[in-house]
Amino acid sequence: MKPQPILQWPDKRLRTPCADVPEVTDAVRAIWDDMIATMDAMPGVGLGAPQIGVMQRLAVVDTSEARDKRIRLANPEVVDASAILNEHEEASPCLPGVSARVKRPRGVRVRYMDETGAIIERDFVGLDATSVQHQIDHLAGRMYFDRLSKVKRDMLLRRARKAGR
Repeated sequence: MKPQPILQWPDKRLRTPCADVPEVTDAVRAIWDDMIATMDAMPGVGLGAPQIGVMQRLAVVDTSEARDKRIRLANPEVVDASAILNEHEEASPCLPGVSARVKRPRGVRVRYMDETGAIIERDFVGLDATSVQHQIDHLAGRMYFDRLSKVKRDMLLRRARKAGR
């Protein structure tokens, strides 16, 4: 497990939808291990594979205080979402120096393949739900700021360019 370099916005791979993972192999598990090392080095509560240049539908999430509840997801998809929205401050190491408050469903049910290759349906609530949805967006070639109004998105990107100078 070793931390990988994070792609920086506006790298076009961050706007490219990822390919499905046909099966969980040792190679996929090794990518997850590198993603966890990268997530821990950020620090962050989740990471999508395209953030490290791997264009596969893989994500990792761990919102626990002890950093000991790693969830490895292949081909995650939201199959049900709460009508109640929560607002969280979101950011990405791909666009350092800026963040925004984003509204997302408070809870989601997600179908994914786990590290054994089993198909799992699991409910995520609160920060777990926010992080999983944030990673699923990355896998679809979307960034958290795409969920902002055009005015807020433009302001955020201007601040990011200014911070990057």
